[in-house]
Amino acid sequence: MEKIILGVDPGTQLMGFGLIAVEGNRASLILMDVLDMKKIESHELKIKHIFDSMIRIIDAYHPDYLAIEAPFFGKNVQSMLKLGRAQGVAIAAALSREIPYCEYEPRRIKQSITGNGAASKEQVAAMLGRLLNFSDMPKHLDATDALAVAYCHFLQKDIPEVTVVGKPRKAKTKSWASFITENPDRLK
Repeated sequence: MEKIILGVDPGTQLMGFGLIAVEGNRASLILMDVLDMKKIESHELKIKHIFDSMIRIIDAYHPDYLAIEAPFFGKNVQSMLKLGRAQGVAIAAALSREIPYCEYEPRRIKQSITGNGAASKEQVAAMLGRLLNFSDMPKHLDATDALAVAYCHFLQKDIPEVTVVGKPRKAKTKSWASFITENPDRLK
């Protein structure tokens, strides 16, 4: 049965998104692109644009999971707050459509794609081109960054099919049926 993973690289100037289809142990590219918000002047309107766009993407492609890059700690507190809001709005859009999400640290994403947690954006993009069989690189590597998050999620065989807050954790159950049996209180 095919599953679709939506990967997001949060941002308030450019927000990357990528979709992959997963069938068994194979993944294939559906789409990768960016939301370009450079011409939107106010932060409030950017946040609204992110939410509205995420809803449109979700409604068009019906992803089964959202995989999102966790913000890394920078020196500029205001930038971090804005980035956190962008990430939160993307997560809220997924949750509004009952899509579970998982967030991944940038080093873990790069490590899972290239084997090197300090790989450059270009190295990640090139490896994804080989893994997903595409050669046309996007204008903005934020799109391949988002695709990398989706592919990283695909590679995590131990992720439960429930919302995971924070760092991914190992699955305690193997299926929805066993999850429901073992966790009746979580379904309320």
